[in-house]
Amino acid sequence: MGPFLPDAVRQHAAERPEALAVTEGARTLTYLDLDRRSNRIAQALLAAGLTAGAHVGYLVRPGLMSAEVLLACAKAGLVATPLNWRLAQPELVAVARDAELCAVITQEEFVPGARAVVAVLPAVPLVVDGEPGPDASRYESWLNAAPDDDPGFGGEGHGDVVFLQLYTSGTTGLPKGVQLTIGNVHAGEIQLVEMGWTQQSVGLNAMPVFHIAGTGWLVSALSAGAHTVAVPDLVPQRVVELMERHRVTHTFFVPAVLHLLTQLPDIRERDFSALELIVYGASPITPALLRRSMEIFGCDFYQKYGQTETTGSATRLLSADHDPDGPRAHLLRSAGNARDDIELAVVDPLTGEPVTSGVVGEIVTRSHHVTPGYWKRPDENAKLFTEDGWLRTGDAGYLDAEGYLFITDRIKDMVITGGENVYPIEVESALAEHPAVCDVAVFGTPDEKWGEAVTAAVVLNADAGPVSAEDLVEFARTRIASYKKPRIVHFVTELPRNPSGKILKRVLRDDLGGR
Repeated sequence: MGPFLPDAVRQHAAERPEALAVTEGARTLTYLDLDRRSNRIAQALLAAGLTAGAHVGYLVRPGLMSAEVLLACAKAGLVATPLNWRLAQPELVAVARDAELCAVITQEEFVPGARAVVAVLPAVPLVVDGEPGPDASRYESWLNAAPDDDPGFGGEGHGDVVFLQLYTSGTTGLPKGVQLTIGNVHAGEIQLVEMGWTQQSVGLNAMPVFHIAGTGWLVSALSAGAHTVAVPDLVPQRVVELMERHRVTHTFFVPAVLHLLTQLPDIRERDFSALELIVYGASPITPALLRRSMEIFGCDFYQKYGQTETTGSATRLLSADHDPDGPRAHLLRSAGNARDDIELAVVDPLTGEPVTSGVVGEIVTRSHHVTPGYWKRPDENAKLFTEDGWLRTGDAGYLDAEGYLFITDRIKDMVITGGENVYPIEVESALAEHPAVCDVAVFGTPDEKWGEAVTAAVVLNADAGPVSAEDLVEFARTRIASYKKPRIVHFVTELPRNPSGKILKRVLRDDLGGR
């Protein structure tokens, strides 16, 4: 399967020392630079008294620091804990307390949040890239003072060691620390070959590293020996400029970002001739957006379905299955099937027994990508796994006769109206086909007669002509069963999302449920 992350970088540094590893703005690290700098960071953390399994928190945007700190933790036997810099300080402090951080590394713009964290964690060292202020170390001076001797951890024998802890987005409650091992994040030869990664590839990393998509994408690129171009701040116009300038071949986008990019006024005039593959996932995509994206970018598309708890990997829809005009065009509505090294099933959520093809149930999975569990959450872990080790995803879906997975929604997001089950993605896909609809989310709200009413929050295109709620309801009725059509339509200026791009339906229910 190829070397684990630390050994992969060690190998590239030895064999291709001048090869480009990571670019952020005007700065670029070669693989030799990355190897040596990560060694120094690892040694500096160990010199500060951190021992195996200690958590290192870092508040950084995608870029050089995110790569070298992640790699340093893997080399030193420490647990990289990227922090969500979009959180309010009380939320950030709560995560830091939960993780029991032993060191905090931050970029200057996030110093207030970092200081709030160390204020409640006495004696935890603070390292700042920029002006450190009192009682903190300057990042470059701190790492340069350490030797570049490789601590030697993170090789083939350390696959079961936890080295990464990501906190769930918290769409439904308090974030939980998902523990991931070196073996969990291992991209593996199968995945790298399927995506066409080579040492000549150029990968754009536009996702935050506190999201599995951002860190996972970085690990894939580094494992392949490719060049990563980091996007610290996701500005659509800036993204396409970087794609052109660096001749990007591979990138990962969530559907919300694809939507933003395809709405740029000059997007069809851009040069994407070097682009080979766009991987998308993390939230459902509507058929209309997928077709538009395929037309504009003109490259292969590859969908990944998974969660933080599965290291982002459960199924994939291969490029060969993206054929909107072919006899198997219906597969574009699916999340693909599982690789040979991943087990996947759909079971009755009450009995745990497998259901037959075409029947909706809970999606469960087993593989080397599955987390060993949440950090210090024994009760949650008991709910997460079945007795025989299958991970319960909490997602609802069904498998067709060929083993392709069709996700209907989160089980908890299913709307039960008049005794019928309605999965929001079906309604969202129907409404998204309307030319006036820019964005849409469907959820259930209390209804005295029906139990729940199918409710839609709709963002209209800026140039949309007059359109009423009745127009959209009638439009949906021609595409889906009548009981699935929205009974209530709210027009909103934007949809609330978490940092990973997922729509916060809980917020919509709270804000619009009584209206």
